[in-house]
Amino acid sequence: MAQKLVAAGASVVVLEKSRGVGGRMATKRMGESVYDQGAQYFTVRDPALATLVEGWRERGLVKNWPDSPHRRLVGAPSMTAVPKALAEGLEILREHKVTAARRHENGCWELDVENHGIVRAERMLFTCPVPQALAVLKAGEVVLPKKTAEALEALQYHPCLSLLVTLAGPSAVPAEGVALAEGPVRWIADNVKKGIAQNVPAAVTIHASAEFAEANYGLPEADVAARLLPAVEGMLGAAVVSMTLHRWKFSEPKTTHVERCVWLPELTLGFAGDAFGGPKVEGAVLSGLALAESVRAGLQTTT
Repeated sequence: MAQKLVAAGASVVVLEKSRGVGGRMATKRMGESVYDQGAQYFTVRDPALATLVEGWRERGLVKNWPDSPHRRLVGAPSMTAVPKALAEGLEILREHKVTAARRHENGCWELDVENHGIVRAERMLFTCPVPQALAVLKAGEVVLPKKTAEALEALQYHPCLSLLVTLAGPSAVPAEGVALAEGPVRWIADNVKKGIAQNVPAAVTIHASAEFAEANYGLPEADVAARLLPAVEGMLGAAVVSMTLHRWKFSEPKTTHVERCVWLPELTLGFAGDAFGGPKVEGAVLSGLALAESVRAGLQTTT
């Protein structure tokens, strides 16, 4: 989205609360182990995304999941490759958490940024989870149109618990990973067999089911592991050497908005993300492109 707007002549500043970019297209290093800890792969159905992916493939940013019989694509060398490439050339302020947003009568947005003072802008576009965006607006006493507010407030998310495990020996996890329909584990994959981790026998990503994550989100890491590991013991194949737990409070939308994005030109305010385009990487990309197009159209009418 940001790249599209820059190409249209807009001056864009991205405020990112984390140290890295990409959100759930996240890769984590723990000692010698490397894990795709969030989105494990993505698929392509829409022609707009297919065109983008063709360019990413030519640049060596994506590849097919090794040995997978499905049409799964992964980042190369890991899932963060694509967002890192998209971030090139953009002004991105990392570790800039927006705590409140106010809109003045002159139409200017004023953002309170934790530990960094105030940032001002003519337009504000949210791509974070909707509850976080609404909290920022509420803190700045911004009132949305009633129907828009009701639709956005109705969007809810599943949390995610991602347990990252290093093993003493090779795992028994199939190379293509395994999606489980029942029990506390939803997904398991070995990042060594995926081609990401190279210096350890096995680096396994375990995603808890949505139901388990909701019921056990606040438990300590050891308690979560004690409940998840027995469910996949037969696929681990070796002793656990180390582990860490990552939590996403807003991981996957339970429902999606009827529109691919929300753009309020009267407030110069927009919303995009997987809660609009669909609960996958493709949905998030298409939503961002749709919002960029809406904003770009407004830029043309004012020039």
